[in-house]
Amino acid sequence: MREPLNRLSATRLAQMIAAGDVTSEVVTRSFIDAIHDRNASIEAFAWFEADRALETARELDRLIANDRRRGPLHGVPVAVKDNIDTADMPTGYGSPIFATHKPNIDAACVGLLKDAGGFVIGKTVTAELANFTPGPTRNPHNPAHTPGGSSSGSAAAVAAHFAPLALGTQTAGSVIRPAAFCGVFAYKPSPRLVPRCGVKPNSDTMDEVGAFARSVEDLALVASVLALKPAWKDVPAQYLASGAAPTIGWTATPHANAASASMLATLESSAQKLVQRGARHTEITWPRVFDGLFDAQKTVQVYETARALAAEYTYRRDLLSARLVDLIDQGRAVDTRTYIEALQLGRACAAAIDGLFGAAEVVLCPSAPGDAPRGLGSTGDPIFNRPWHLIGCPALNIPCGRGEAGLPLGLQVIARPGDDAKLLAAGAWIEAKLKD
Repeated sequence: MREPLNRLSATRLAQMIAAGDVTSEVVTRSFIDAIHDRNASIEAFAWFEADRALETARELDRLIANDRRRGPLHGVPVAVKDNIDTADMPTGYGSPIFATHKPNIDAACVGLLKDAGGFVIGKTVTAELANFTPGPTRNPHNPAHTPGGSSSGSAAAVAAHFAPLALGTQTAGSVIRPAAFCGVFAYKPSPRLVPRCGVKPNSDTMDEVGAFARSVEDLALVASVLALKPAWKDVPAQYLASGAAPTIGWTATPHANAASASMLATLESSAQKLVQRGARHTEITWPRVFDGLFDAQKTVQVYETARALAAEYTYRRDLLSARLVDLIDQGRAVDTRTYIEALQLGRACAAAIDGLFGAAEVVLCPSAPGDAPRGLGSTGDPIFNRPWHLIGCPALNIPCGRGEAGLPLGLQVIARPGDDAKLLAAGAWIEAKLKD
């Protein structure tokens, strides 16, 4: 029996549409059917109109018929987090303050998707103003558990087969952690690689646009578009064909006690399996100076968020959650010297990153402390994301194993800042070998 279209990879769907084997309209209907079947119980979307999606798909089909294919994502639907501006649909930022907000232009990342032939199938739920107060989204694997956040709807949409690709944003762990909880692949790029214009800001130092998919190959495809690096889409296949294997190291960081027993066991067993299948192994020694990164990342985040959301705090505080007001108050209480020292520590550690990586091309680490916590009142703890994010490391989440609650665990694969192509290559190899 042929697999439903909405369960195929973005890469395969793009190939089929380009070859004329299927239309974008038929592909889109497959995802719409899945949304109609399950979204009421998952609530991945903040905004979705089936007729609008079908109209756009038909328009893209007409372009194909006239030999006017736009690019490598032509006809492929993409879900977009609701803190990313879209000109032709509402963008509410997960806050009642912006309930009627409709931007005049697309965010730059959305424009890049459209230039490549992709289109926005709907807007996915974000935690309030992309911080820590959850929206209504539930984990597709068990609706009693959080999907993570703040890119909760994007991770859930890909996990539930509502879209083959989704965009999210990360300031601490808002791409990698929900991907781990929902059992999907995700990519958080090096700083400033993907344009952030048109994304509601929280932290100018750390906000980044990332992506969710169901394979590293698909992540490489969307990254090639978002980063304007066309060759990247071929990196996974080329690396796998070369017969090369990466040099890996692994660490649970000084906060290993925050990880569940199943997460620690999965990290160790996955790393050992990769070595058995040909990866070169190097020991990782965590430099003591890096210990301060966990608190430094939080300091930078709350300090900058307090300033980015100053207008909302000053004029619409009654429409903010108590949790977000408290976070902004924390940021307002941080003195400038402490903030500057946190920034300086991040920059010093980034400059000294070879002291951590050593000979490793990529480092393996938990994506989250364990599987998705029960309940919808929290998006989970970003402790294993904070240090890497502050120093600008690109990262992948690769689903790997199950936790104590029987829900997905995530393996975080991290590269040096700027080594995104190397990360995608190593990630494809790791994905393939863990499946063996």
